[in-house]
Amino acid sequence: MKTVIQTDIKEFPLLHRGKVRDIYGIDAERLLIVTTDRISAFDVVLPDPVPLKGAILNQITLFWMDKFKDLVENHVLASETKDFPPELAPYAEELAGRSVLVKRAKPLPIECIVRGYITGSGWKDYRKTGTVSGHKLPVGLQESAMLPTPLFTPSTKAEIGQHDENITVEQAKDMAGRDMVAQVEKLSIEIYSRARDYARSRGIIIADTKFEFGTIDGKLLLIDEVLTPDSSRFWPMDGYAPGQGQPSFDKQFVRDWLEQIGFNKQPPAPHLPLEVIEKTRDKYLEAYERLTGASLSV
Repeated sequence: MKTVIQTDIKEFPLLHRGKVRDIYGIDAERLLIVTTDRISAFDVVLPDPVPLKGAILNQITLFWMDKFKDLVENHVLASETKDFPPELAPYAEELAGRSVLVKRAKPLPIECIVRGYITGSGWKDYRKTGTVSGHKLPVGLQESAMLPTPLFTPSTKAEIGQHDENITVEQAKDMAGRDMVAQVEKLSIEIYSRARDYARSRGIIIADTKFEFGTIDGKLLLIDEVLTPDSSRFWPMDGYAPGQGQPSFDKQFVRDWLEQIGFNKQPPAPHLPLEVIEKTRDKYLEAYERLTGASLSV
């Protein structure tokens, strides 16, 4: 499969080039989302791609969206290049496996984060205040401990190079509306809980995750990526032990390497050694294969 760092589709306008995704406007109702092999860490896009990463993220998202279509409609119209507009035919090789044609929804102004375990920024907040996004937690929790119940801990949406900020549910309601936030809170926790139980049967702990929702004429849709190694923390069940950080299937390997070399978390980012790229790719591949039971060629 072709490695794709950046797309350049002349036939349609590029609406947004994010840390990983290139988004094109097809018409007033449809978008093309291309998941590239770019990788970011600490909100900085790194100069080297991770081969297969984009296809893995895209295929995992499609897997989960299909699994949860009984709970909420999603924005996907087509995922096979043969079903795309004919103007995209010259780009079929680079789009194959890593792109989707979707309904053009209006994204909610918040990130819908669910935490099943105390880690990351949630762990940092808990150590300082005993709370996470306004939720009071029991005293004496260990790092990486499973929470009594999954928590909905929304955040703001930051531009590239900026950091999302954790907010309370009440703040989220001020931004997105009380009824809408109540709806996405219930949905987010339900989707996470079902995914967590399924993933455990495949040897993976989903510690936390981030969902995106959008609306079309007031109807709620699940959009963007779903339960991928980029939007979630995946830990192997084997060897799981609270009281410390956990090994993971996501880009934590890249983050750890950057921390080890003293990266200041500001662009430009350093080039990744081949060993780091290959080990990161293998982590993503293992997560994909465990969850879906399918395989991708290296």
